[in-house]
Amino acid sequence: MTTALPDLGTILSVWAHPDDESWCCGGIMADAVRRGRRVVCVTATRGELGSSDEAKWPPGAALAEIRTRELEACLAILGVTEHVWLDYPDGGCAEVGEEDAVARIRAIAEEVRPDTVLTFGPDGGTYHPDHIAVSGWATAAVAGTGAAVQYRSTTPEWIAFMSQFMDPSQVMMADKPPVVHTAEALSIRALLDGDLLDLKYRAMEAQESQIGPLITIFGPDNYRRALAEEAFRAAADEPAPQ
Repeated sequence: MTTALPDLGTILSVWAHPDDESWCCGGIMADAVRRGRRVVCVTATRGELGSSDEAKWPPGAALAEIRTRELEACLAILGVTEHVWLDYPDGGCAEVGEEDAVARIRAIAEEVRPDTVLTFGPDGGTYHPDHIAVSGWATAAVAGTGAAVQYRSTTPEWIAFMSQFMDPSQVMMADKPPVVHTAEALSIRALLDGDLLDLKYRAMEAQESQIGPLITIFGPDNYRRALAEEAFRAAADEPAPQ
């Protein structure tokens, strides 16, 4: 049975690429929708560079169209009906004017008035520059509003499981190890099971251009297990930058 999830109120979910949202918090968003809560998802790019098989899905405008349709199908499965594209270039978020990006997300937040904002932490999870930029934008956009910003986190247990199938350094965008947080440091740790995990799995399947190789590597059952944990830490508890 899925661990009890907290009622996060109205959620603003802010991510860099199509599939970030469902991988990081698909279960949490679907659970919130079931509770009758408003969930609004923001995606910074169309993911036009993110091909898992360049022969089948060459990077470029055609892939952006494919990933757009995939994300629309994915969110429909999760029950998320409100979504905003920022249409920034994939791989280019770090070069986007921060003032513009923050202002756009702030305008969305002013309309949505979220209780909770879900996004990447300052490390971006994988040190991806787009992830890091989006984390900064989302955090700045709701500063002083009272919204609880929650940063996507990785636990040692999850890393240990994933390491059975792939080297975590393969997905790092910098020569650094993954940042991990123990259960004590987390504000949210969802362990999905049953129909909620089934729903997340189906949502991820809708993003075929991204998950095909992972299912091949993991096998369906282990890929399902990889999707089960959704962990976040409170931005308010984050140490100040040195």
